[in-house]
Amino acid sequence: MPSNTSEPAVTPATRPRAPIPLSVRVRKQTAIVSRWLHIYLSMVSFAVILFFAVTGLTLNHAEWFANQQRTVQRTGSLPHDWLRPTTGEVGKLEIAERLRSSEKLHGEVSDFRVDDQQVAVSFKAPGYAADAFIDRDSNHYDLTITSNGFVAVMNDLHKGRDAGKAWGWVIDVSAVLLTLVSLTGLLLLFFVYKRRTAGLIVGAIGAVLLWIAWARFVP
Repeated sequence: MPSNTSEPAVTPATRPRAPIPLSVRVRKQTAIVSRWLHIYLSMVSFAVILFFAVTGLTLNHAEWFANQQRTVQRTGSLPHDWLRPTTGEVGKLEIAERLRSSEKLHGEVSDFRVDDQQVAVSFKAPGYAADAFIDRDSNHYDLTITSNGFVAVMNDLHKGRDAGKAWGWVIDVSAVLLTLVSLTGLLLLFFVYKRRTAGLIVGAIGAVLLWIAWARFVP
């Protein structure tokens, strides 16, 4: 006797889904992670990219800002005991810190030379230099302070010149960030199928043009 009950019809909504292959899942997850990294690393390093782009231009055309240099001459004297101590060596720390405090100098001591007649002390910072020459007999010093302006400060920061170890770490971290932004951008290109080939060709052309500029025009 036929049964009055019927089995529910299988519709697209109720049909069980086939398992997604592992390779597809890995590719999809890689695209998601790459996109996330690229977006947020780009935003974190936005100021870094802008800074090094602008200072790369100003560094390459330093002559545009040559008239910003300012030089100041000052004189003074230091205690004789620091320059001609009866025992021990010249008071290097005392001399450097007195000059720093009394003349409002900044930067690190980059050079400290002592000879029979004279002591020479140099302070250096980005876009800044102060050089003192001290007579060991008269205790008199001549100080020259050179400030090269805001753009020179930025240019020296770009190069890491006289900026200290901490800024060196900033440059290292910036280099890592820019590398990651570049690599994640390249990785994302592989997931944009319609533009992947064209994008790779354009990237290769850019690399070749850079190589030609170096090989052809750099002495």
